[in-house]
Amino acid sequence: MSMEAASTSIRLSRFEQLRFGREVIREEGEALIALASRLHDEFCEALELLFTCQGNVIVTGMGKAGLIGQKITATLASTGTSAHFLHPAEAIHGDLGRIHSSDLVLALSFSGETEEIVRLLPSLAEMQTPLIAITGKSDGRLAQSARVVLNLGPMREACEHGLAPSTSTTAMMAMGDALALVLSRIRQFTPEDFARFHPGGSLGRKLAKVEDVMRPLAECRVATELHSIRDVFVMASRPGRRTGAIILTNEEGRLTGIFTDSDLARLLETKRDDALDAPIASLMTKNPTTVIAGTRMRQAIEILGERKISELPVVNDQGKPVGLIDITDVVAFESPIKPPTNPLAHALPASEVTDSISPKTLPLPNRPTG
Repeated sequence: MSMEAASTSIRLSRFEQLRFGREVIREEGEALIALASRLHDEFCEALELLFTCQGNVIVTGMGKAGLIGQKITATLASTGTSAHFLHPAEAIHGDLGRIHSSDLVLALSFSGETEEIVRLLPSLAEMQTPLIAITGKSDGRLAQSARVVLNLGPMREACEHGLAPSTSTTAMMAMGDALALVLSRIRQFTPEDFARFHPGGSLGRKLAKVEDVMRPLAECRVATELHSIRDVFVMASRPGRRTGAIILTNEEGRLTGIFTDSDLARLLETKRDDALDAPIASLMTKNPTTVIAGTRMRQAIEILGERKISELPVVNDQGKPVGLIDITDVVAFESPIKPPTNPLAHALPASEVTDSISPKTLPLPNRPTG
């Protein structure tokens, strides 16, 4: 901090900092409540223009209003309305060519007199492009040129001096959110539609389907319920990292049960070795909890947590298994972080590294193992 800046600063106690912060939030919140009560037919007329627009919604604004406009553009685009942001200064230097008569312009200016916005108005009128204005001045030049005016009304900026755009930009954002989300409801925008536009990040993970995460049937251990436990563990073995359960089916290929590694461990712990040659159908979990292909992962995760299970078969509408959600896959899905590099990997061959960090399964004496 410079000496000049330090000499003009004041020391605020924590009490004062909290008091002023709360005043800002309270003042903006009260402005939004007042704005909600002022929504009338003009809001519905704006929605009608947006819904019937045959081209793109072009959002424009200068300065802080422009930044809010970019956020509104993103919200419209992600909820089913084709929208683009156009910087007004760039527009008057050639980018007006992006606008067509089939488009709709949504312009933001609290004063209604922003120079760069006002200079666009004659061109928009010449192109006969419909204009919706979000402004605080119903008698400003922007409002006078608009087909629909969404008047935010008079409001004081939350800034101590009443100058820095704060309350007004908060109101603009709320108005834009209201337009986008009501329009989304009118379009009957579904979670499936939302998922198409949000494949990445935490949103993408929440909206992913079980097919995106499950281990496909080719990577699962599958056997029929007619065989013995011993035979099943031999026949259903798979190379690589295996799932914690064996999927069991009847002769028609429909899922009838699962048998987990934990079930096998309990047999060995209770010294019931003779059960290894019994039909697996007598000891499997019959009619296990399943999910239908197409289910959202968040629902599958809720089921795993509520039922306290580690494996969740995925079936089709005929009850035939198509894959398996394993709890270890869910952990990787919820926390997509690459594991740290094994420091032994630089010193040992891959096979020795695997053996050194993974516990080996102890085989039963003179018996085949899975």
